[in-house]
Amino acid sequence: MQPVVADGVGKSYGATTALRSVSVAIDRGEVFALVGPNGAGKTTFVRCLTGTARPDEGSIEVFGQAPDAVDRSRIGLLPQAFAPPDRLSATELVTYYAGLYDNSRDPDAVLREVGLDPTDETWYENLSGGQQRRASVATALVNDPDLLFLDEPTTGIDPEGRIALWDLFETLTDDGTTIFLTTHDMNEAERLADRVGLLAGGTLAQTGHPTELVEAFGGESRLLVSTDADPSVLAQVGFAVEETDDGLEVRGIQPEEISVVVDAFEVSDSSFEALSWREPSLEDAYLALAENATRGEVQA
Repeated sequence: MQPVVADGVGKSYGATTALRSVSVAIDRGEVFALVGPNGAGKTTFVRCLTGTARPDEGSIEVFGQAPDAVDRSRIGLLPQAFAPPDRLSATELVTYYAGLYDNSRDPDAVLREVGLDPTDETWYENLSGGQQRRASVATALVNDPDLLFLDEPTTGIDPEGRIALWDLFETLTDDGTTIFLTTHDMNEAERLADRVGLLAGGTLAQTGHPTELVEAFGGESRLLVSTDADPSVLAQVGFAVEETDDGLEVRGIQPEEISVVVDAFEVSDSSFEALSWREPSLEDAYLALAENATRGEVQA
């Protein structure tokens, strides 16, 4: 049985449509990342999947049941906005959440996993933003859930802490935990996700493995040449060249072909300040699909 199956889910708030016929099925032990900008509908979809909001159309099953009928001990939820009592320590906070379940994990062990010291008695209100987010993650893990919903889990966390949490999430999925992740951090999605769903304007534009999406929709590799030279300098290089505010952009070129560009500058006795090559990314794929969705060319 797939932990999550959503079929044709739609949700509106008055005249505003948050979700339009969104369908997805997630396998056990899979990390499914829903990516998109703020306001794309990600949090609304999480609320529908967890039973805190009812869709206006379509159906949702979590472990074969309606979301609000599932044993809550099987689900962990880290909301985007989390506002616990300010004058509790992280240990007191996580211990409180542990007490809500019959078979919870040791709060001290969970705090250590997320990078917090269980002996620290600092009140939640006095923790840094990153420490508060780590404590929030711990509250979602203390019941040892089979299905974990993470809504922007690493917001406000420093790079080192972000990588540590990514390692923890990967360990959880290795042990069979299913993770539904929302993020606008494409690096996070590429690192963690088995599949990515690209949400634009409430519509699921495309799903697939990050590499597949980049190959299909990310476009060409690019070389940015920081120069004031005219594009005609590169007229004979055999690649598409576009003039930008930062210089000349050469499309479709691979690293081993960059010497062709350098030679063209030498022959024309022109100069450049720097070369910067990059391959297409998940962000490029998302932007292309979001533009298609805006034009009504969704390929769901």
